[in-house]
Amino acid sequence: MKDTLKLGIKHQFSFRLPDTKTVPALYPESPEFREMPEVFATGFMVGFLEWACIDAIKPHLDWPREQSLGTHINVSHTAATPPGLLVTARVKLVGIDGQRLTFEVEADDGVDIIATGTHERFVIDKERFDKKIRDKAATARADKT
Repeated sequence: MKDTLKLGIKHQFSFRLPDTKTVPALYPESPEFREMPEVFATGFMVGFLEWACIDAIKPHLDWPREQSLGTHINVSHTAATPPGLLVTARVKLVGIDGQRLTFEVEADDGVDIIATGTHERFVIDKERFDKKIRDKAATARADKT
């Protein structure tokens, strides 16, 4: 992490909501999801908030060697958003504890506040992390034989 990674970093990030980010698109394998309203899916909204946090801190990491992964999300999804609206996330870095970063997050769709809460990310060394994942996968394959 660079020494520019400091508490108080704020970032705003916008995205025009396509119909591919609605509830029916979340798990197309699920007949229940396919029958639900075509509004911004909470699962995709979480990813959007993560994207905003990544975008906020990327200049302050030794990217791509250092990256961050989401480890906790506590967000209320308070209003439905149809496709076509511009969603905007506002994030603020409010905690740094070693590699753990905590953000306050909020999003709106130009009409309503659609989300508020907190999100934690953990800064990783990508090469080291990828090795751990490869080792885990190899162990899982070995356990099946």
